[in-house]
Formats: sequence, C-alpha cells, structure tokens
Amino acid sequence: MNLNKKIVSLLKRKKINLAIAESCTGGMLSSAITSVNGSSKVFTMGLVTYSNHAKTSILNVSQKLIKKYGAVSVKCCLSMVNNLSKISKSKVCISITGIAGPKGGSKQKPVGLVYIGIKFGKKIFVNKCNFKNKGRISIQKQTVKKSLNLLLKLIK
Repeated sequence: MNLNKKIVSLLKRKKINLAIAESCTGGMLSSAITSVNGSSKVFTMGLVTYSNHAKTSILNVSQKLIKKYGAVSVKCCLSMVNNLSKISKSKVCISITGIAGPKGGSKQKPVGLVYIGIKFGKKIFVNKCNFKNKGRISIQKQTVKKSLNLLLKLIK
C-alpha cells in the first residue's frame, strides 16, 4: 500500500480529519491525499496560499510578520498552520512554505529551503528542510514525500 493510501486509511480508522495549506507545492500534497478513494471522509480542505496576499487574506498571517521574517520562515509556517486549524476545525493541519526555485533563493534562504508545519490537536511542530536543488518539481515532490512521512509518524 502506498504512503497516501496508508495515511487516508489510518485517518479514516482513527476518525481524524485533515486540512492542508500549501505554498511552494501548489496543491501537490492535497492532490496526493485526494487521489485516494474515500479521502472525502477525512480531508476537509486544501488551500493553495501561494502569494503573500493569499497568506494574509485567507490564512490571516500578519503582514508585519511576513515583512519581518519573510513568507519562508518558521514564524510564517507556524502562523499558517495555527490559523488553518481555526478556519478548518480539523484535528490535523499541515502548512508548507518554501522556495522551490529555480530562482528566488538567497544565501540565507536558498532554493530548496522548505518549512513544514504540522498541528495535531494541541501539539505543533515545524520541520525545516533543505532539499537538494535538483529542480522545481523535484523539490516539490521531496516536500510532499517528507510531509506524508511526518504525517504518518504522527498519526500511527
């Protein structure tokens, strides 16, 4: 059984619902979950908050926070996942923000830098990833795989 099927099966068995807010993956994680038959029983919403405007207007991430720390930061990722939790009322929430490239990176924030936030009940953590820059799609796929693995560990 592949990873996304295993996750949907576990979520259904444990009666846990899931919401996702993603930026650099552009809906790829939501797509991985919703490609599984029966995922509608556990998947509440998937938001692609790609622009800073979407992060502020849909997820209520503060503009000051984005100005001070950047959209690709622990603080932004935390704000995304916390506010998604309020909006969706889901038991498990995932937020993703990062730089998929090929441009947009810097010394401080290179292409391949991704933050994955997960909130499960009252527990919250942010995972910082520095994926090898093997191209945009590769970084997006690595992010989805890492997110699914983190989620699986959490709900097992």
